[in-house]
Amino acid sequence: MLRHKVCRGIFGISQGSIATYSPTCPQLLHSNLAIKSLYPKRSAQTRQFSHTTTNKMTLQDPKGDYVNVASLRVNRGLYQFVENEVAPNTGVDVAHFWECLSNVVSKMAPRNEELLKKRDSLQKQIDEWHLARKGQEYDAAEYKQYLMDIGYLLPEGEAFKVTTSNVDPEIASIAGPQLVVPINNARYALNACNGRWQSLFDGLYGTNAVSETGGAQKAGGFNPRRALKVFEWVDNLLDEVMPLADGASWAQTKAFSVESEKLCIELTDGKKVAPKEDSVFAGYLGDAAKPTSVLIKNNNLHMELKFNADGAVGAEHHAHINDIQIESAITAIMDCEDSVTAVDAEDKVAVYKNWTGLMRGTLSASFQKGGKTLERVQNSDRVFKSPGGSEDVSLKGRSLLLVRNVGMHMYTDAVTTAGGDDIPEGFLDAFVTILAAIHDVKGNGKYANSVNGSVYIVKPKQHGPEEVAFTCELFTAVEQALDLPKNTVKIGVMDEERRTTINLYECIREAKERIVFINTGFLDRMGDEIHTSIEAGPVVALKNLRKVKWLPAYEAWNVDCGIAAGLVGTAQIGKGMWAAPDSMAEMLEQKIGHLKQGANTSWVPSPIAASLHVTHYHRVNVQETQEALKSRLRAPLDDILTPPLTDRADLNPEDVQKDLEAMAQSILGYVVRWIDMGVGCSKVPDIHNIGLMEDRATLRISSQHLANWLHHEIITKDQIKSAFEKMAAVVDEQNSSDPAYKAMVGTFEDNIAFQGALQLVFKGREVSNGYTEPVLHASRRKYKATNRN
Repeated sequence: MLRHKVCRGIFGISQGSIATYSPTCPQLLHSNLAIKSLYPKRSAQTRQFSHTTTNKMTLQDPKGDYVNVASLRVNRGLYQFVENEVAPNTGVDVAHFWECLSNVVSKMAPRNEELLKKRDSLQKQIDEWHLARKGQEYDAAEYKQYLMDIGYLLPEGEAFKVTTSNVDPEIASIAGPQLVVPINNARYALNACNGRWQSLFDGLYGTNAVSETGGAQKAGGFNPRRALKVFEWVDNLLDEVMPLADGASWAQTKAFSVESEKLCIELTDGKKVAPKEDSVFAGYLGDAAKPTSVLIKNNNLHMELKFNADGAVGAEHHAHINDIQIESAITAIMDCEDSVTAVDAEDKVAVYKNWTGLMRGTLSASFQKGGKTLERVQNSDRVFKSPGGSEDVSLKGRSLLLVRNVGMHMYTDAVTTAGGDDIPEGFLDAFVTILAAIHDVKGNGKYANSVNGSVYIVKPKQHGPEEVAFTCELFTAVEQALDLPKNTVKIGVMDEERRTTINLYECIREAKERIVFINTGFLDRMGDEIHTSIEAGPVVALKNLRKVKWLPAYEAWNVDCGIAAGLVGTAQIGKGMWAAPDSMAEMLEQKIGHLKQGANTSWVPSPIAASLHVTHYHRVNVQETQEALKSRLRAPLDDILTPPLTDRADLNPEDVQKDLEAMAQSILGYVVRWIDMGVGCSKVPDIHNIGLMEDRATLRISSQHLANWLHHEIITKDQIKSAFEKMAAVVDEQNSSDPAYKAMVGTFEDNIAFQGALQLVFKGREVSNGYTEPVLHASRRKYKATNRN
């Protein structure tokens, strides 16, 4: 269960954060699974891979509780859920639905397996190249030519532009923050959905975005001194992004009115002025002579100034502004992948149920607050009077929702073939999430998500153009099965795997009719970088991890390829997550860099963070930035291909031990929640007790980092085990206040989470692409079986 983090703002309003999670014991499935050896033995020189052993973890249902339909065996709970909750009112017959899925499995699953085997084959060849040159100086030209020879690096074709149609403005023309939330928790899915509008005053007052010096502490009751600092911060922002005529300052404003369809602002000296740009004024509520709120607009983003001279805040504000509701999280990704723990049919139903509820507009979540039971639902749209007062101006009250399916390396036993073989989980995700979205496409839902009738699916962990083309083929098959127009389903391509990065332009080409999103992600990308180059040598120390040569080139390359392919005005070019949800001052200082690099969206960990990060999009016109970047040369590919290595002599034992303990603590802090508590995304305290957002991407990079050092004998197995045992005590202490937490110290040999954490490192070299899912899923399922009621 996700624990609600409260930031009390100057209105006494609590703001939900999807960044802070603390689990309780989940309902347990009656199942039986013993962790088996997930990895084949390897020789001393080469790695061997088997997707059959690492990804297809079959769990036989002891009750045989499956429905046999269309050459498939479908978990009964999943079957009933689709029949009773998803399919009604979509126009799709349930028998037809399963028959079409069966046909797709029959036709496309072998190709899915072939593509996974190709990943392993290419990795083996790269390993052999590095091993054959062990001790030699790295030759960039020779390496690049070799990657081309084996088909890892592909030639680029002629220039092209994407042709994606029916894209909603939140993606095509509005630049702004993006939330990512685990879809298996209804309350926090709703928080993210409703993150479209947030209180800027609360975001500033309740975080370290505003200093507490000079008696401006945020603890305790309402603090007028802190409120004045918030007002000053906002006045400065408005002076910059929405300047007033005649050099007037927002700090001088006293009263607002609407005269002759224009916004009239009275200053403290009695003078009346207007915004320099007439387009700033977008609407109002109340009487024109004394509106209750005023809607202002800049860079396609809105703020609502709400007036109340009798309000606790309005009484202190120089113009009686009681609140500023700022358009914040423009889009939100409902995640079925890295931030959830969905290891069986029961978990998958929970994931699909919440997505279906969002598409139908029926999702709700009850919670206790102040001794009362409250219910959270999706926000309705916001309606204002036009500047002339004669028409309505309607603005969406919710973020545009995308859904992230799992990667093609994942298999599930929620549905199997008649012979008992697991099917690719991404096939099931595509069929069910798209079926659920038909409620929105056909206008059956209470609220509209996509006003243009599109379904937005983010697809992670694809390796190169072939796999992107395969995903598009899958989406075409689902559209045909569910009688949807071609290209209804749009694709977001995560640029988080090395083979996708270096072939990104061609990846976009394969999805040119569907693509709406490319996004860089340092953590997964670094994890894959370390894994791909593991035979090349030891990787750099933690302090140098973000100083490696390939990183800035990778970030620039992503933008360059996106602009060259015509994504501007059609699709999002995104950047990764701000991982420190309590460090908003630092975020405000640093994250504006993403916009200056050409990104028109960037991930934030909470609605509060979105309300602050969106001020960057008021300060920077991203479309103008992207236009200016069109003339620069593309980032150098040689830099991107440079492995992040260090000289062994530069890794002194003291620093290595510190890094080992820091990574051990990070791995354990995340894994124990994942396995024991079923929490896939949480704010995990690091070794210095600083809360950082953790999901499987952070786990992948840490486990691969240590696996690299182990392989190159920078550290030993005994060192690793000792460090993990030492850090287990730290993690136990950090979680001691949680009654649901089970301590690891004293139970090391039998503790499923602790042993799973070790296996992530000890087997990190062998597992395909360094993915953490095989160990996590097997361990979680063993835990559920061991602790079943």
